[in-house]
Amino acid sequence: MHKRTSKSKDENQIAASILDQITQSATQNPIKNPAAVVLGRLGGLKGGKARASSLSSKRRREIAKKAAVSRWSKKP
Repeated sequence: MHKRTSKSKDENQIAASILDQITQSATQNPIKNPAAVVLGRLGGLKGGKARASSLSSKRRREIAKKAAVSRWSKKP
């Protein structure tokens, strides 16, 4: 059950809240094609292994060094 507030809203706030409710309900349940989901999962499962096997060890080291530098150079 929705809580009722004692504060009154103007017309623009009411319109914005209605629009938010409509757009949230439309984006919460997207219809997905099951065949596309299966194909995407298959590609995702073999993607990293296939890429790693096609790269030379020198290139993998370069990528790993670049990732480490990027990861540790970020300031909190």
